[in-house]
Formats: sequence, structure tokens, C-alpha cells
Amino acid sequence: MSLRNKKLLTLFLPVAVILVLDQISKQLVRTTPELHRLDVIEGWLAFNFTKNPGMAMGMDWLSTPMISIVAIVATIAIITYILFTIENANLAYLFCMGLILGGALGNITDRIFMAIVGGYGGVLDGHVVDFIHFNLRIGDTAVFPYIFNVADIAITTSIIAMLLFHKKIMPEPNEEEAADGDGETVGTVPSGLETETDKPSEATPASSITDGQQSSAPGSDVDAEDQTRSSGM
Repeated sequence: MSLRNKKLLTLFLPVAVILVLDQISKQLVRTTPELHRLDVIEGWLAFNFTKNPGMAMGMDWLSTPMISIVAIVATIAIITYILFTIENANLAYLFCMGLILGGALGNITDRIFMAIVGGYGGVLDGHVVDFIHFNLRIGDTAVFPYIFNVADIAITTSIIAMLLFHKKIMPEPNEEEAADGDGETVGTVPSGLETETDKPSEATPASSITDGQQSSAPGSDVDAEDQTRSSGM
């Protein structure tokens, strides 16, 4: 397998896995009334089936169709950027981006089709299915009040990993660009910062002066003869 094909596999395999897991889990919870309200780990983790018409964390700054369009355009832009820069990308970066794309496509699938399936709207009117809820509370305060899904987990995990290990994960410039950058900086001293050793010597060696005098002597005789002949004429 060529390196490019290996990179493409590392990118798109997580996309497919997350997309399938996300849609299967949503379909299972949505169609199973017993899972709509279920304590998985009492006091810690529960299933609470909800339909989110807005963005992550319950934000609803835009209408549902507009949010759907923005999500689709952003996902296409990310895919395009990754494919154009894949030569410089390492496998860890591509794997993380695959998780993000898989999560994005999972939620976009809900936005495109869920309204049609649920009978409450058309294309792009769909609400994202959320059901995972950490219901731990400290006193009267919920530790994490938001409800999310498998797609959200993939996106969040990838972003955290890229922030924590960005020096190892983020793409590096290719060797040719690095070499060009080194060639522009190595051996170059900004104007005005030359050291005394870098400046050309202003003193002329004695040997050079002697050689110059010797080499110019014949020329002086010729000039004197020319002047004499001119005056004689």
C-alpha cells in the first residue's frame, strides 16, 4: 500500500466507523421507548432522549435550516483542506480529523433526514438526536448539564487530543520548504548588526601596496614619455 493510500485509509476509516456507530445508537434510542429515560449508572450517567434544533451546547443563534447549511459548508471546506494538504499530514493528525469529520457527518445526517423521518419538516429541518447525559450533581449544581451523542464524543475527544499533543499531531512543513527556510536564514546577518570580524578589513596589506606600486611604475614612465613628446610637438 502506498503512503498516500495509507493516509486516506487513516482519514476515512474513522469517518465511517463514527458515522455508523452514531446513527445506529441514535436509531436504537429513538425507536426504543425504554431507552428514552434510563439510568445507566445511577447518579452519574443516564439516557435522556432529546431532539436538538440548534447547535452544540443548546445554542440556537440561527434557524435550523441555516445551521444545517453552515454545518454542510464547513464540513466540505474541512475535507477539501485536508485533501489538499494530505502530503504534509501525519497519520495521527489524519486520524483525529477523521473523528471530527465522522462526528460532523453524523449530526449532518440528522439535520438532513430526521425531519422527514419524524414527519415534522423537510430537508435541513432535522433536529439532532441527543441522549447521553452525565447527570452528576454537586449540591444543586449539575456538573455537566448538556446532553450529547456519539458524534459529539468523537469531535470533542479529537479536539482535546489535538490541543494536548499539538506538537506531535499537527502537520509539519515538507522538507523542501524547511530547507528553503534554512537557506534563507543561515549565514545571513541583518544590516547594521555585522560584527567586526564580519566586516571587510579596511587596512590594505603591505604586500598589496608594494605590488600595486610595482605594477603601476611602468605605466608612469609611459605617461611621462607621452607628455615629453607632446610638449616637443
